[in-house]
Amino acid sequence: MPSLIDLRRRVRAVKNTQQITKAMKMVAASKLRRAQERIMSARPYALQMQRVLASLASRVDPSAHPLLAVRERRPNSHTLVLIVTGDKGLCGSFNTNVIKGAAHFVTESAEHCRLGLVGRKGRDFFGRRGFDVAFEQVGLFQKLKFEDARESADIAKDLFTAGEVDRVMLAYNEFKSVMSQKVVVAQLLPISREEATGADPAYAGESAGPAGTVDYLYEPAPQEIFNQLLPRYVEVQVWRALLESNAAFFAAQMTAMDTATKNSASMIADLTLYMNKVRQAAITREIIEVVSGAEAL
Repeated sequence: MPSLIDLRRRVRAVKNTQQITKAMKMVAASKLRRAQERIMSARPYALQMQRVLASLASRVDPSAHPLLAVRERRPNSHTLVLIVTGDKGLCGSFNTNVIKGAAHFVTESAEHCRLGLVGRKGRDFFGRRGFDVAFEQVGLFQKLKFEDARESADIAKDLFTAGEVDRVMLAYNEFKSVMSQKVVVAQLLPISREEATGADPAYAGESAGPAGTVDYLYEPAPQEIFNQLLPRYVEVQVWRALLESNAAFFAAQMTAMDTATKNSASMIADLTLYMNKVRQAAITREIIEVVSGAEAL
């Protein structure tokens, strides 16, 4: 049976842990609000870009751009999988879920998969298991910038246009709500004809401005603008995945720390009750010893 000193030490340790988890929950909640604001501010830009692409696609030949080239699947085909995980833990199953989803895709794929690892947790998992890693980015979620998304997108575009990979997939956690994050494994390259000529279903119901059709006048030639916008569109899609993953991470961390805080409160109550029982037993034993000694006299 542990002594009262040991029990008091354990209660004090759990209380200290509770203070830490409570503080981490509050920090995660604050960062989540900012991450949500960044997602909401980025959506109108992405939606309007798709509208301009759709308008341009009706005036040019979309098949002329290499990012739209669909290649025939061969036994020796290569796929690049961009996997977005977090740099830190203490976030429940956030990292585990996206790693499982990406690993399932890689192991079930009939093609050879090369990996682009964004986030320390993904790098640690796949890097130690002998996977073919094309590149890695860690530490970018400390201060997430659009240039980070552009760097990953540029590598993916270069590998695709050079013919080193036949398609590019993107695996990340999509932010649905504070309590819900969904693992998404979607094709990034080649850009589907539906994306280049119409609205993305992911933005269904969103509005970037007043309703109605806008007739654009393009300078210089529409084909040149179309060719410039498609690479930018890939960068925006990667940026969106990073923002979604960042918000999903803080939501998962806030939920995990809230659960840990509640569990620590329950543990403190149980330990306090047990400590009181031990103390009462010690007092009772001392009283019995005193009474027994008095009777012996």
